Amino acid sequence: MQSKHNIITKIKNSEDYFLVNPLSKSADIISANEVRMLKHQLDPSGEFTQKGYLTNEASEKRAFKLAYLDFTEKREADETQLFFVPNYSCNFACTYCYQEGYNPVQQVLSTEIIDSFFDYVKVEFAGRPKYVTVFGGEPLLPGENQRKLIAYFLEKSTEAKLDVAFVTNGYTLLAYLDLLKTASIREVQVTLDGTEEIHDARRFMKGKQPTFSRIVEGIDASLEAGISINLRMVADKENIDNLPALARFAIDKGWTSSPLFKTQIGRNYELHYCNSTPEKLFDRALLYEKIYELLQEHPYIAEFYKPAFSIARYISEHEAVPTPLFDSCTACKTEWAFDFTGAIYSCTATVGKQGEELGTFYPSVTKNEAVISEWQNRDVTTIEECKSCSVALACGGGCASVAKNKNGNINSPDCRPIKELLALGAAQYLKV
Repeated sequence: MQSKHNIITKIKNSEDYFLVNPLSKSADIISANEVRMLKHQLDPSGEFTQKGYLTNEASEKRAFKLAYLDFTEKREADETQLFFVPNYSCNFACTYCYQEGYNPVQQVLSTEIIDSFFDYVKVEFAGRPKYVTVFGGEPLLPGENQRKLIAYFLEKSTEAKLDVAFVTNGYTLLAYLDLLKTASIREVQVTLDGTEEIHDARRFMKGKQPTFSRIVEGIDASLEAGISINLRMVADKENIDNLPALARFAIDKGWTSSPLFKTQIGRNYELHYCNSTPEKLFDRALLYEKIYELLQEHPYIAEFYKPAFSIARYISEHEAVPTPLFDSCTACKTEWAFDFTGAIYSCTATVGKQGEELGTFYPSVTKNEAVISEWQNRDVTTIEECKSCSVALACGGGCASVAKNKNGNINSPDCRPIKELLALGAAQYLKV
């Protein structure tokens, strides 16, 4: 029989096809005639059988079970990312901020709450590799009290021998650099939505003041100080055409030649609250179609940003197929989120959202074990739609929070356009 995990997609701008099987870890570029042969289970050379594209039900079930056990065992040893939110307030008024829909919280962060967080981490995550990411709102707000709290948090992280990362809008990065130098900083994620004019039209201060030039100063100073920068562009239809100019800016600055510099493109999309301008949003497939087109027109973009196109880039760079992805949702497994109110959440997609609390670490420790177990058990084996889906082991079921928002329950899929992405990736990285 043909393997139920075969993914066959026509390569962009080609007559050939990309054939991938995440379970047997095989990938090939094949002709239209070979696609027909595979569909009719014709294998004169024996290669389709050897590579697992043709198999039998018993063998495939056994391979699936062994791969699943291997995946879950390895995940147990994976590093855990612990997000901590010191506040939900921000000095920016970005045009697309989803956190504006949150109710204001009267409680404020204190050293007592910070102590409780590190006490909880010490007990609950003992023996596990881990690091902390400070998130917001904006964690690096100006003001002496915020500086003191961040300084104390960094002291506690050093005492606990934990690396720390920050997710910041970058406006005060330069002013906080002296504090960051006192701790083991893994990276600082900063957002630039384009070159100066585009960025400043989207990400400005609450008084409408521009922010681009000060963020750039902070990035320059951080790289010079040996602190890694993860530059993020939040993309939608309003700014995606500025990607080539932003890439050229970063290249000319010398950022892309630094081993301390990396990038990501985040898709602007609806999360908890409806976006006021949904017409400007991309779905995932259309965003990466546009990025592919820009890469063809401006190849130097790849020096700034190389999209994964699902597993295509991995296959190109490693000349191997990655291990099957039984679960792409890290919530309550290798990711947890905590905030200054003492609440515990599954991940960054749920943190601060009323009704998503899973327990507390302050003033006392409480946990909703039943709900936590539901998050922890979710994977392609618990989602009915994934069980018969050929792309499941490249998709992993998507984001559980998005799935819950869309479908009303965690054990439903947030489907990824795997075939479309692989078609683009094969054309970009696996030239024929």
